[in-house]
Amino acid sequence: MCGIVGYIGEKNAAEILVAGLEKLEYRGYDSAGIAVYDGASLSVRKELGRLKNLEEALSKSPLTGNAGIGHTRWATHGMPSTKNSHPHTSMDGKFAVVHNGIIENYGELREALTNKGCVFTSETDTEVIPHLIDYHYENNGGDFLRAVKSAIVSLTGSFAIGILCKDFPDTLIAVRKDSPLIVGLGKGENFIASDIPAILSETRDVLFLDDGEIAVITKDGVSITALDGNPVIRDVHRVTFNENAAQKGGFEHFMIKEIHEQPKAVADTLRGRLSLSAPVKFDGIEPEILKDIDKIHIIACGSAYHAGLVGKTAIERLAKIPVSVELSSEYRYNNPLTDSKTLVIAISQSGETADTLAGMRLAKSLGARVLAITNVVGSTVAREASGVFYTYAGPEISVASTKAYATQLVAIYLFAVFAAEVLGRTSPEELYTIKSELLNIPELIKQTISTEAEIAALSKKIYKETDMYYLGRGLDYAVAMEGSLKLKEISYIHSETYAGGELKHGPIALIEDKTVVLAISCDKDLCGKMESNIKEVITRGAFVVLLANDATKPMHAEFSEVITVPETLPLLTPLSAVAALQLLAYYVAKNLGYDIDKPRNLAKSVTVE
Repeated sequence: MCGIVGYIGEKNAAEILVAGLEKLEYRGYDSAGIAVYDGASLSVRKELGRLKNLEEALSKSPLTGNAGIGHTRWATHGMPSTKNSHPHTSMDGKFAVVHNGIIENYGELREALTNKGCVFTSETDTEVIPHLIDYHYENNGGDFLRAVKSAIVSLTGSFAIGILCKDFPDTLIAVRKDSPLIVGLGKGENFIASDIPAILSETRDVLFLDDGEIAVITKDGVSITALDGNPVIRDVHRVTFNENAAQKGGFEHFMIKEIHEQPKAVADTLRGRLSLSAPVKFDGIEPEILKDIDKIHIIACGSAYHAGLVGKTAIERLAKIPVSVELSSEYRYNNPLTDSKTLVIAISQSGETADTLAGMRLAKSLGARVLAITNVVGSTVAREASGVFYTYAGPEISVASTKAYATQLVAIYLFAVFAAEVLGRTSPEELYTIKSELLNIPELIKQTISTEAEIAALSKKIYKETDMYYLGRGLDYAVAMEGSLKLKEISYIHSETYAGGELKHGPIALIEDKTVVLAISCDKDLCGKMESNIKEVITRGAFVVLLANDATKPMHAEFSEVITVPETLPLLTPLSAVAALQLLAYYVAKNLGYDIDKPRNLAKSVTVE
């Protein structure tokens, strides 16, 4: 969602803030702004649209100073506009605030503050924060920290906040509740940010703030306390991934770079955890997590949800435990049958997905154990889970998930094998075969990506379509859902996904001459049934693109186009097949000339419900 950067030190704050916000552009935003203490007051620049608009404004009218806060906004309360952009200030300009999250009780706070004489200039929930701090500041004898604490107690919702006060130009205060926020440590300078890439060019030493914590930051030090004033001692985390990982490395877009990085990401996620001579090994996850478990609930959103659908099949087949997969945004409103005999698996690329966090917390309150699958070390999902499996996708910059999704698949397969080994519900011989093929998966993904040129050529035949349909059965249906999502996310083409057997129960009415249908048939146990479904659309004039392997290509049907992927075990077909659909979506969007890495209306990390 929105991005936050803050700086205090001896350098030009504006330059550091803008550079940091550039590193957060992948999060999705509609406006950008900064506030800098210039030696006399807090000066604010805000612009609608891309960050380059802010940079142009600053080039014409520079801001100078050594302390500042910056923000990229993704609209929630109030339309995208300059007045709704952050930072927001108090009426007297004494306080400037940037905020990620949602203040749920902003309506009543706004009314109360208006009755006290406050004049609001925006439609946002955020603007109540500087006014509220200013009110408490005047009533607490000009104590900056005390005013912030008093204001925070009144807020309901999720927030990560950075605050400057012109009366305390050497101090930056940061507060976190349910939205990610980190503190970066430098020499004679310190930082805040909503994500590590924003400050990685300046420091590799960071502190992760937990919920309900306040950091008081000067250029020479950082102190963290809880809201009750008790000091918090936090270990410094050293960031080890290379800054170049956040650059395009010669590729035109981050998305295509990250598609090509999938074999390595998958290999890294397998490394040290899977071997043919020993049980699956998870750091920090003990077999006891499965003790007395009689059901598993997987909760996730978007691509992670599709990974969960694959996980359901793998876990039920190998561990023989009933599994349900639910959208995190629906889970806690469905009165889930969750108890102490339930294991909840929460899948979140960022580890900060608000809906998934809310579902996790409900599950824990009902007595369930929670296993997190995430790509971000130290994220909230990881910290709050009973156990955590870290995927090793590395930074994923493009909004549309590719390598993070692939490593989530690997994680869920490894868990299925782990559970099967612990519970003894699948023969060692079968597990050996599955483990052997999992170790070969990085090479199979490479082979799929090697068909890039053919897929790019195919994309030129279909990119002008306005509607497409994806068909699949079993695990191929889950793959079809992910392929359709990728197409929608970056090309804005309407697409629907149907299970092959459901086609005749209504959706076939949509098929007419030249309708584009992507048919996935990679499971040799189901390819015969799938062939019948494909023939049904061919006879109605559809332009059918078949995604299959040498063992599943139907023998008695004519296709408009065929994409061939390498054969693997039917259970593992999603890993060998999905890269082809990612590539197809990418090249369709590229032909259309869209901003592939930053698709409209979307954000990388959805930190509000």
